[in-house]
Amino acid sequence: MKNYTSINDIDNINTWIEEAKAIKATPLKHIELGKNKTVGLLFFNSSLRTRLSTQKAALNLGMNPIVMNVSGDAWGIEFGDGTVMNGNTAEHIKEAAAVVSQYCNVIAVRAFPSLTDKQKDESEEVLASFVKFASVPIISMESATGHPLQGLTDAITISENTTKKKPKVVLSWAPHIKALPHAVSNSFVQAMQKMDVEFVIANPEGYNLNPAITKDTPIYHNQEEAFKDADFVYTKNWSSYENYGEILKTDLDWMITKDKIGDAKFMHCLPVRRNVVVEDAILDSDSSLVIEQANNRTYAAQLVLKKILENN
Repeated sequence: MKNYTSINDIDNINTWIEEAKAIKATPLKHIELGKNKTVGLLFFNSSLRTRLSTQKAALNLGMNPIVMNVSGDAWGIEFGDGTVMNGNTAEHIKEAAAVVSQYCNVIAVRAFPSLTDKQKDESEEVLASFVKFASVPIISMESATGHPLQGLTDAITISENTTKKKPKVVLSWAPHIKALPHAVSNSFVQAMQKMDVEFVIANPEGYNLNPAITKDTPIYHNQEEAFKDADFVYTKNWSSYENYGEILKTDLDWMITKDKIGDAKFMHCLPVRRNVVVEDAILDSDSSLVIEQANNRTYAAQLVLKKILENN
């Protein structure tokens, strides 16, 4: 594996999950693998779990992590080809990616979408430019359209907590005060499509995700109907895909409550707005897996780094 930029870079999700569990059991077993190797973590946007878990994963493999907040701490980077750079950008991605490649054995990038230009966001300008111009492997720590580290984490967490051979998993939209990206939801959909689960999506009308990603996954516009017999309810807000980046519905009737999900396990990537997305009664109960999910972020990242180090 050269790069990890999509859930589709996983060849067999079941073997990956088992390997991640083995790493979790003995996280320092491969600490010599990354000795004298450096991973550069470049953040164009804010982060807590992704930043810390990826650093921890690197340290568990003996790597040296270098962390940089690109927006604000670096020269403004130009991504356009043939651009006359007489504006606010001082450095072109062609030089920036090449230079960082000299300092690092692996580069991990986090860059959110604009949610104003669908075509530009789906071109993955930032991530794709690093893949094109860097000479070392690239990892996505969330991009405009995907969060493959989170998607792998979620697959691991469901595998660890299921008591059924084929559990029912529901991805449910929930309200939020801001327009949010589709990245986490997209990667969760792709991860579940690779697993042996009964998977459905619940969202209000006007909030269907990209049909090229959801494919033939059943989509319900009735949340309670979708939740029937659910074993896991994964909740995330996203803005409209069809009316790109817009908030079409803001009322709280899609908020996740204990009455709605019953005995199902609750999942969310965090951060989560209490009593907007989900009520306290769920987050503070044994039904919530959100802290366990956050812990598994380390082992998902460590597995990806391990595979890249072994193959490059």
